This record gives sequence, C-alpha cells and structure tokens, in this order.
Amino acid sequence: MELIRGIHNIRERHKGCVLTIGKFDGVHLGHQAVLKQVVDKANKLGLPATVLVFEPQPEELFTPDKAPARLSLLRDKYIQLKHLGVDRLLCVKFDRAFANYSPQFFVEDLLVKKLNIRYLVVGDDFHFGKEREGDFALLQQKGKQYQFDVVSTQSFKVSDDRISSTAIRKALQDDDFDLAEQMLNRPFSIAGKVLHGDKKGRTIGFPTANVLLKRCKAPVNGVYAVKVDVADKCYMGVANIGHRPTVNGQRSQLEVHLFGFSGNLYGKFISVALVRKIRQEMKFDSFELLHQQIQKDALEAKIILGVS
Repeated sequence: MELIRGIHNIRERHKGCVLTIGKFDGVHLGHQAVLKQVVDKANKLGLPATVLVFEPQPEELFTPDKAPARLSLLRDKYIQLKHLGVDRLLCVKFDRAFANYSPQFFVEDLLVKKLNIRYLVVGDDFHFGKEREGDFALLQQKGKQYQFDVVSTQSFKVSDDRISSTAIRKALQDDDFDLAEQMLNRPFSIAGKVLHGDKKGRTIGFPTANVLLKRCKAPVNGVYAVKVDVADKCYMGVANIGHRPTVNGQRSQLEVHLFGFSGNLYGKFISVALVRKIRQEMKFDSFELLHQQIQKDALEAKIILGVS
C-alpha cells in the first residue's frame, strides 16, 4: 500500500480513485465493513481504493484538552488498512491554513483537480472547510457538477451500530478487553519503537523496553498483563502505561518487561497487546517500595498469562 504524506506529494499518477475520508480511529469492525465495500467498488471500477485521513485530527488542533484518546496512530492505521486491501493512504496535514480552505476549494482543488475522484464515500455528518461550512449536501451537489458519485457510509454498514471508537474507549476504561477485542476484531494493542530509557529497571532485575506514547492522551493507564510481539515472536510480560510518578516522569510512555527474554530491543518495533489490568498507576514513597510492587505485579501477570 502506498502512503502519500501531504497534498504536495500528490502526483499525476494519483488521479482517478475511489476515495473515502474519515478518522478511522482503531479501524474497528464498523470501519472494516465500510472499507471492504470501498475496496470492492474500487476493484469493480478498476481504480485504486484510497483513504484520506487528517493528521493531527481536527479536534486535536482546535481543542486538544477535549480531544478523545487515540486508539491508533498513523502507523497503526497503515498496517490495518493494508490488511484490508486499501491501495493508497493519503495523509493530509491538518493545520490552521488547511482548516481555512473554503469548502469549494477543498472539493475543486483537492478532490477534483488533484485526485480526480470518481466515487466518494463519507459519513453523512461529515463537515469540512472553513467554519465547517461544507457538508454532505454540498458534496452531492459538487458530485453532479464534476461527475463523481457520493455515497454515505451508512449505505455500507453491516455491523452492529453500537460499534464505534467511542464505545471501544469506554470498554478500555472499564477494563473490558474482551469487548474491545470483539469490536476491533483483534486485541487492543499499543505499538512503537523501543527507545533508550533511564535504565532504572535493570538495576532491580526488571529491564524494560520503553515506548514513547506519541498521543495527546492514551486510552489506558495502569499496570497490565500483556502479550508482546517482537519480530513475529510472542512473549508474555507485564507493562506500565503512564507517567511514572515515583521517578517524577514527565512523558507518557509504555514500559514493558518481557518474561524470559534476553537481548537488545533498542530501535526495534514492538506491539503490546493488553490482556488484563492489574492495578492503577500510583506513586510510591520510595524506589524500594516500587521495586516490591513490581515483583508482585510480575507474579500476578504470570498467573494471569499462565507463565511458570
């Protein structure tokens, strides 16, 4: 699957496509149903199936404090969309300049002139352009003018309408990982590249792989029993997701200790699937007390995961 980063990287060969626009946060079962139909339609028309997303998401620019926690970052979406047979992912930088484009310019310059879309699938509540003045009715009007079909995602939904990114966040907040997995059609996981940390864990016999959470906010927080995918191998482990208050941590990150693993993970990409929550993140009065709790957490995680 081709990733097009930014409008400035759209080329002549990208003209002519079946396009859908959305957040696709989590790429859950509802999204999958829509995307399958988009891919099928693209195949029938002999055109590439293209997904357009905005980075950051609009609410993360305008109201970051109120923006919902991300279920998936761009890399996560790329992986899931590729599995579903999407041909191209167009990532448009959403900044104030882009937000001030008129709805007409958005359609005529981006959708028509640059992409020459032949078929468009969007939610009937989709708004775009300056002051969010553009809507589904305008897209239908422009579709007739420029000869492209406009279809609502509602026409393609075959999954339970209760499946949504919001519902998945609620399930995660309730520590109902089975329900989240059902709606995602896969376990909820957090993935990223392992970075160098402060290496405090190795001094107490619990070396951890550290992944910086590049999100406005994480949808989960606490200590978890986890399954970790490293280069197509699965390891069991225990993970902390949060700010590490005991050591005055400032950044939101994931720290995971892999049972029975020895080796160097720095620079490698790992995926951490949450199995069950053990406890909330908390601040301890000393590093020694934290050490004692980590030992208890690791033991509980092993019991949950069936590790001897």
